[in-house]
Amino acid sequence: MRIHTIIHAPFELPGAIETWAMKHGYTLSSTHTYREDKLPAITEIDFLIMMGGPQSPLQLDKYPYLRDEIAFTKQVIDQKKAVLGICLGAQIIAESLGSKTERSPHKEIGVFPIQLTDEGRSDPIFSRLSTTFDVMHWHNDMPGVPPSAVILAYSEGCPRQIIRYNERVYGLQCHMEMTTELIKGMTEHCSGDLSPGKYIQNVEKMLAFDMTKINEKLFFILDQLAASVNKSAREKVF
Repeated sequence: MRIHTIIHAPFELPGAIETWAMKHGYTLSSTHTYREDKLPAITEIDFLIMMGGPQSPLQLDKYPYLRDEIAFTKQVIDQKKAVLGICLGAQIIAESLGSKTERSPHKEIGVFPIQLTDEGRSDPIFSRLSTTFDVMHWHNDMPGVPPSAVILAYSEGCPRQIIRYNERVYGLQCHMEMTTELIKGMTEHCSGDLSPGKYIQNVEKMLAFDMTKINEKLFFILDQLAASVNKSAREKVF
């Protein structure tokens, strides 16, 4: 399987996603759009993963390459490929489907729990996870919700943590891919975000948290989306 990640900053890398891809022997390629890399041909990928980043779709004039990403993502979705968006990536998915990014009620930075909605508890993927579980957060914004989309999870600080856009397209406003090393990089490169707040943890507490269980939940989600790709491939053969 050909997994392609779109990366928006040198310190927001695939992290645990790379571990998962290597374990399964999948091909993992990347486009760093912030440094003007060319987007791949859609025919060259099976599963698109949109990473987070410090940019915002609310500032498209400042980050014009996001417009190309939005158009590209819509084409990938139209081709019925699997797509997972993380943080900024989730917002780009929503933008590609015509729903604008909005400010979150609260800035969230650190490890805090999210809660599944009624729809989340019946979702084919997330119904198999705990009703409440911890994730990493680092955001100011939240994705829009197109009419066909369903909110699967929320937190005290943000009402849109996980969104299902269709059976093969999901958005995570939260982070489940981060490792301790990536969190450390975020605290170094985005230290200006760490002003005191109700949902902002201190650096020591973030770095002390064991991300293993959060990563394992992401592996399960990725497995299910990858299975949908493999099923589609088999259906085309037969």
